[in-house]
Parts: sequence; structure tokens; C-alpha cells
Amino acid sequence: MSMLRIFNVAGSAVSAQSQRLNTVASNLANADTVAGPDGQSYKARQVVFQTVQMGDVGAAGVKVSQVTEDQTAGRRVHDPKHPQADGEGYVTYSNVNAVEEMVNMISASRSYQNNIEVMNTAKTLLLKTLQMGS
Repeated sequence: MSMLRIFNVAGSAVSAQSQRLNTVASNLANADTVAGPDGQSYKARQVVFQTVQMGDVGAAGVKVSQVTEDQTAGRRVHDPKHPQADGEGYVTYSNVNAVEEMVNMISASRSYQNNIEVMNTAKTLLLKTLQMGS
């Protein structure tokens, strides 16, 4: 694999992890939201990655193939005085699990950082190679 191809592979991973981080941020921002006027609460979203061939044999990158919604029911809390309470006095919150999202955020952040480090190392190696030639 060519040294320049490393930038394409690592760049695809950085882009995918960036989208994953944005999705996690959206989930965390909506963790405590209640059902809207339509009765539907915010559904946690997850990115699905897909391997993508980068041209060379053995060189594969990654892309986000889709963003899915978790269809599990939201958390229901009995609070009859809440303005969004249903007929039984329950308020439906989003199905976002803040702890899982924080773990997801740490994982995505580390992957993002690792791929940036791969690109920086490749850049340094390329510069050293150019310096040897002069």
C-alpha cells in the first residue's frame, strides 16, 4: 500500500468517527427530553459503519452507511402534574441511556485521535524520506 493511501484510509475513519461523535452529542442533548405533542419521544440514534475498498488490494476504509433509531420504549415516569403527562399521569422521556452514550463518546473520540495520530506519523515519515533524498 502506498504511503499516500494511508491518508485516505485514516481520513475515512476520521470522517466516520466525526459523524459518530455528532450523533452521540445529539443523543446526549436529548437525553432528558419528553414526548412532543405527537406523543412521540426522541429516539436514540446509532451510526452503522461499512467497509469501503480504497482502490488497492488490501486497502479498506470506512464510511457511515446509515444512522438508525433505537425503537425501544422511552422511560416512563409517573408525574401527573407535568404538562406532558398522559391520561394515566405518566410522562414519556427519550430512550437515551446517558452512560452508554458517554462510553460511545469516549470510544469514538479515541478512535478519532488514533487516526489523526496515524496521519501525523505518516506525514512525518514522508517528510523524513524527502529529507533523506536531498
